[in-house]
Amino acid sequence: GYEGQGPEHSSARLERYLQLCAEQNMQVCVPSTPAQVYHMLRRQALRGMRRPLVVMSPKSLLRHPLAVSSMDELANGTFMPAIGEIDELDPQAVKRVVLCSGKVYYDLLEQRRKNEQKDVAIVRIEQLYPFPHQAVQEALKAYSHVHDFVWCQEEPLNQGAWYCSQHHLREVVPFGASLRYAGRPASASPAVGYMSVHQKQQQDLVNDALNVD
Repeated sequence: GYEGQGPEHSSARLERYLQLCAEQNMQVCVPSTPAQVYHMLRRQALRGMRRPLVVMSPKSLLRHPLAVSSMDELANGTFMPAIGEIDELDPQAVKRVVLCSGKVYYDLLEQRRKNEQKDVAIVRIEQLYPFPHQAVQEALKAYSHVHDFVWCQEEPLNQGAWYCSQHHLREVVPFGASLRYAGRPASASPAVGYMSVHQKQQQDLVNDALNVD
């Protein structure tokens, strides 16, 4: 995961797996809670046809105080390809919706709560392929009036999910809405390798995603 280490320790090359995705040949998932991991693996074991399952998950979520699930969530339910807003926000007050995947969600959530923002909703996409159009549209249903959508990722512009998934994202946002990128600039290397630079880039991309002009 993107945690300030060197290039060899920072990226599992998500974009390379997504480039290989076609004709329902595999699944690429980015679970963000223990319940999601459990139900994802359970689904894989119970399916009649088991396509390859690629899972992206960083070490930092092992002990993250927000990445938790209740016993009820583990015992019941199913894997959710997309997860909508979890805080109590008035949908009509929302001016921007941030779409994301993976651990950057928790950075966005913590910063939004710190800012006491009520005008930005955050939607997680837990399965990048096959892209869950219907599940994402259901999560966005309450924000049909919103015209400002942002895809936020930790990876550089030319890496991660943006290049391979933006056409799917444009299909699920409301007609006429804008969709833009918030993340690190394009880079020949997966990571900068300097903790101070990494932290500044991380804060900048979170602020870019959340700051509504």
